[in-house]
Formats: sequence, structure tokens, C-alpha cells
Amino acid sequence: MIRTLLSLPDRALSWTEPMSTPVLTTLARFVFAAVLLVYFWNSGLTKVGDDFSGLFSPSFNAFAQIFPKGAEAASYDITQATQFQKLVILAGTWSEFVLPALVVLGLFTRAAAFGMIGFVIVQSLTDIFAHGGETGAWFDNLSDAAILDQRAFWVFLLLYLVFKGGGPLSLDRFMLRSETSPYQDDLQLSRG
Repeated sequence: MIRTLLSLPDRALSWTEPMSTPVLTTLARFVFAAVLLVYFWNSGLTKVGDDFSGLFSPSFNAFAQIFPKGAEAASYDITQATQFQKLVILAGTWSEFVLPALVVLGLFTRAAAFGMIGFVIVQSLTDIFAHGGETGAWFDNLSDAAILDQRAFWVFLLLYLVFKGGGPLSLDRFMLRSETSPYQDDLQLSRG
């Protein structure tokens, strides 16, 4: 009796299983675009300056955001940043524009989502250790801790894309289809 009750939802929804991955991968990219794309791009814009020169040479805004203690010690003079700091600043600035765009477009989706996970981890560690941000706590009665609660959802969404790919409405799929035979079995394409 219990086995029948427990398996009822599985049997009732079994017809949706073949369709779920394409729908959910596309939906995951849409949710990322709706919730996080503008957040990351606006954050990137704060680092590049008015004339976008920060894309090619680190700006003092980026120095202050990514290495606040080092920037303060150098009186916010970007010329005092080490070569390592400058490389990290440029990589972080570019990442905030390129990786979200790749996820939304569904181009190199798995790699871009994996890169975004790394970015979120570095961002969280910077917020905690460099800016003194509050981590929050799991299993409490609050669901709005910026680091542990919110970013856990971000990483989960991105992990889904790492494992399932960009879905049928992605540039990955378009490029894969253009390189395969028109007689290619569509089941092999469902991995993208």
C-alpha cells in the first residue's frame, strides 16, 4: 500500500521525464538572466570606470572592491597594486561580463557555469574576509543571508547547468546541430 502511494507521483509524471531536461535547462538560463545577469553586469560596471578603460587596465574602484585592505594601504593608488593584484582585478572584471553573457546565450554553457561557480566562491570569500560580510547561517529561521542562503541557490542553479548543459534553446545546441549530420539521432543532442 505505501509503495503504491509513494510511486504514484512517479507513475503519474513519468511521461514528463523526457521533456524535463530541455525545459529545465532553458528555464535555468532564463532564471539566471532574470535574477543575476544585471546584478553581475552592474557590479562589473562599477569596476570599469566611465570610459571602460578598466577593461584593459585596472581601475582604483576595482582595486578598492577586490582588495580593500591593500587599496587602503596604498591610498587607493592603483599604481601601487602588485602585478598579481592587477591580474586578479582584470580577470574578475572581465569575468563579471563574459561568464554571465555566456550562460545566458548558452554558449560553452557548462564551462561558463563552472566558471561562475568559481567566481561566486571567490566573491563570497572576498565579501567575508576582505569586507567583513556576514555569512548568515543555514538551518535557521532566516532565508535572506546574502552569502550562505542566497549564494547557495546561485551555485545550485549553476551546478544544474554544469551537469545538464544549456538546453535546446542555446548556442551550444545550435553549433552542435550545425556540425552533425541532419540524420543524427536527436537523443544524442539532448545532452547539450
